[in-house]
Amino acid sequence: MSEDELKDNQPVENEEEKIEEAPEEGIQEQPAEEEPAVEEEAPQEEGEAPAEEEAAPAEAEAAEVAPSEAPPAEELLLPRDTLLSAGIHIGTRMKTLDMEPFIYRVRPDGLFVLDVKKTDDRIRVTAKFLSRYEHAKIAVAATRLYAQEPIRMFCKLTGATPLIGRFIPGQLSNPQYPGRIDPEVIVVSDPRADAQAVKEASKVGIPIVALCSTDNEFAGVDLVIPTNNKGRRALAVIFWLLARQLLRERGELGPDKDPPATIDDFEAKVTREEEEEP
Repeated sequence: MSEDELKDNQPVENEEEKIEEAPEEGIQEQPAEEEPAVEEEAPQEEGEAPAEEEAAPAEAEAAEVAPSEAPPAEELLLPRDTLLSAGIHIGTRMKTLDMEPFIYRVRPDGLFVLDVKKTDDRIRVTAKFLSRYEHAKIAVAATRLYAQEPIRMFCKLTGATPLIGRFIPGQLSNPQYPGRIDPEVIVVSDPRADAQAVKEASKVGIPIVALCSTDNEFAGVDLVIPTNNKGRRALAVIFWLLARQLLRERGELGPDKDPPATIDDFEAKVTREEEEEP
């Protein structure tokens, strides 16, 4: 073979070697690149699995804790439906600045609506307050016709002193009046209708508890029960609740017991002729 042929054959052999080496290098490099990638991904997958497993127990614990953290159910002295059906929340189309904190909303017809929860709270506070006094030292006044029977029953159950009908001037403040009484606290069904009792009690320093609707003012009143103080059923429910709660505070009635008289017994039985009387 000539030298020219040898020269021509040499590059060909070199190219074949390069071609043969190139695949070998590619084959060796590909596993080297893929193996670390597989090894890197594997720890991530193993690391993510526990995270998901830990998340599931965390959600389960949150689900178990959620019920205990939920706000407690509303607890009223009577079911809300019973209170609303009696109309204790119904006010008038007038409101005073004094009663504004107890007003929940105004209806489309213009009537102001009282907050039932605040009424419930004040009944509890009033019962606890009255339980500090001797039975006969609690006087309860009512000029309005619908309030007279509830107050009569309230006094019968609790031993309080009823002042029913027209309040005679001097009954609290005039020492020379034969029918004068000397209570240590007085409850009135309406501070406007019972203005004379409020005036005299304030004069002699007797604490005054008053049932107040949206149109009442607090002048001379020490403790307010926000409620409908004009409705027949509403007054029966309020005084029945107050009597029951007072007996419970005194320990004369169990915490889950009711008095022998019912709300119907407290409700005024008024004829049409009596309603038309001034």
